[in-house]
Amino acid sequence: MARPGHTRNRPSLKEEEAEEAEDPVDAMISRTGCAAQHRALQECMAERQDWRHCQPQVRAFGECMARRQRAEEPRRAPGSRQAHPSPAGD
Repeated sequence: MARPGHTRNRPSLKEEEAEEAEDPVDAMISRTGCAAQHRALQECMAERQDWRHCQPQVRAFGECMARRQRAEEPRRAPGSRQAHPSPAGD
């Protein structure tokens, strides 16, 4: 019999499936085409525990994302504003 005050329950099957589902951030990065660079950066960070030691991976991921952003720009309507305002407020 369970001890009094022990309220831990086993997660439901749906909860377990949800945990195994792909992370939304990983899914978004996969759609950019930069998943390999992101994975390399994550592996470096896990191994080195300091982003300063992972600068080649940081640059590779940043360059990949910048290429993706430049490729997206022609698709935007002329004169359209960015979805997120710049920090400068312009």
